[in-house]
Amino acid sequence: MTPELTQILYIVSAGLIIIGLLGVFLPILPGIPLAFTGMVLAAWAGGFREISIITLALLGLLTLASVAIDFLASALGARRAGASKMAIVGAGLGSLFGMLFFSLPGLIIGPFIGVLAVETAKGKTVREASKIGFATWIGMALGVALKVGLAFAMLGIRELAVSSRLLLSSLLALSPVTAYAATEFRPYAL
Repeated sequence: MTPELTQILYIVSAGLIIIGLLGVFLPILPGIPLAFTGMVLAAWAGGFREISIITLALLGLLTLASVAIDFLASALGARRAGASKMAIVGAGLGSLFGMLFFSLPGLIIGPFIGVLAVETAKGKTVREASKIGFATWIGMALGVALKVGLAFAMLGIRELAVSSRLLLSSLLALSPVTAYAATEFRPYAL
């Protein structure tokens, strides 16, 4: 792989990680899976020297956990309050339209309005629908909090893997035994 291509791959991987971190907060982006894809791309571009396959496997497990949290958090909050399946769809659409038209405030209040609209259309009182909407919102907020924690854990694991490899290679380079071995040991010079 040429140095130019490696540099391009590192730039693309950094972009994926940044977009992935934004996706932790924006429900229309698959946040942690995008960040994981960026980490895999960076590992591949570096020849898996800084980030090992074992580290990637651990990061992959955390990515799967985040996907499960994404699906379960709002659904469990809504279900616990007695929401219908359509109310969960309403929460997703409320998030999408809220974010598109009203940015961050719309993203926060959109799921509540989506659930409220669906449940009142199905014949529930505004009070009952509000309770379900609030429970759905709490579930989504808890899900985001868990995903933020997972995202920072993944970044920490990645940085620890890179730092420990760099530290180890620096220590080996400074070691007198390694320096001697690098200059004097020639296994193929027999």
